[in-house]
Amino acid sequence: MTSAPPLRERKKQRTRQALIDAALDLFGSRGFGGVTLDELCEEVEVSKRTFFRYFAGKEDVAMAPLHDMWGVFLEELETIPADGRPLVEQMQAALLAALERVADEAWAGRAVLSYRLSQETSTMDAHNLHFCESTMGSVVEVLHRRLDLPDDPRTRLAGDMLVAAWRVAVGGWAAEAGDPPSVPALAARVRDAVAALPGSLTLTATSRPEAR
Repeated sequence: MTSAPPLRERKKQRTRQALIDAALDLFGSRGFGGVTLDELCEEVEVSKRTFFRYFAGKEDVAMAPLHDMWGVFLEELETIPADGRPLVEQMQAALLAALERVADEAWAGRAVLSYRLSQETSTMDAHNLHFCESTMGSVVEVLHRRLDLPDDPRTRLAGDMLVAAWRVAVGGWAAEAGDPPSVPALAARVRDAVAALPGSLTLTATSRPEAR
């Protein structure tokens, strides 16, 4: 049986979660640019100094639910067995395990809000690009440290394909999410998107018939 975190750690977790919930609520109702950092901190009754103990800025707190999931994904990569499966399948297993660890109905609701906000807020583009690049660098480092992989672009490309499949999955899920959003539905979309990757590499196209 896993013991509960110490009281101080639980308080820190509650403060961090309160900041995330307040940010998503305020950004959702007033827009990302319509809320100042001072207003967010006032809503949770913490100082800006306290805020910066948890987050680098407004973009960071807005994307926290999804970014937290990728942090757990990196933890899962540390334990995946080298069982001979294609690397993308192994990473998919780690991603689904990460979802299972972090995703309950509360997380799913926050994740939908976070994703929709990111699609509506152009200033998040650079933030998300930097996060994705940093995370993918960590993914490649973990895989090469733990597994016997060739020193060529295929490991990075496998990671990029998984991220592409995730984007397709989470985008469709967020667009059609019920109330409350279903975590199993997101996992199913991830499986479907990853399964479609091989076919996308051999997909061919022909010219459209001319209109008559």
